[in-house]
Amino acid sequence: MKQSRASIRYAKALLQLSVERNNMEASYKDMLLVDSVCASSKDFAQLLKSPIVKTDHKLNIIKRLFAENIGEVSMLFINIIVRKKRESLLHSIAKSFINLYKSHNNIETVVVKTAKPISKELKEEIFSYIKSANKTNIELKQVVDEKIIGGAIITIGDMQLDASITSEIAELRQVFNKNLYLQDY
Repeated sequence: MKQSRASIRYAKALLQLSVERNNMEASYKDMLLVDSVCASSKDFAQLLKSPIVKTDHKLNIIKRLFAENIGEVSMLFINIIVRKKRESLLHSIAKSFINLYKSHNNIETVVVKTAKPISKELKEEIFSYIKSANKTNIELKQVVDEKIIGGAIITIGDMQLDASITSEIAELRQVFNKNLYLQDY
């Protein structure tokens, strides 16, 4: 999802407000919740984008949904977003805030894609190796994708280490597709 300028600006405003009120961790957890609800519920995402549903009705639904699970600062912020008729950007704002929080706290997201779930020991070994190499805080996410057959694909920021069986097979296929047999006439 590409984030618009408006959603980035709103996310920066929430980050600044959270820093001023010494409430960053709570706001981060709140935006993770908003992001997961928007991503998992298509109906909720459609509701936020719908021009037919009135603003007050949307605000009541959001308050019922998040009132007990979100802090006061985040709820006031969401209230402002909805009152300004920017609720369609709420998911994008949450994603932008999460990214800004991670860059503010020097957290690098590392995605490890494997064919089967990895053991806890191997996950900790990968975590410690990457942490020693990068000198930043690491957030490790594991993705299981049976299409890679075996091995792993590790993505750190914009770098990717592909040690999967699928990529090895693709490289072999390219080698065999070359005509290595030359005839002398």
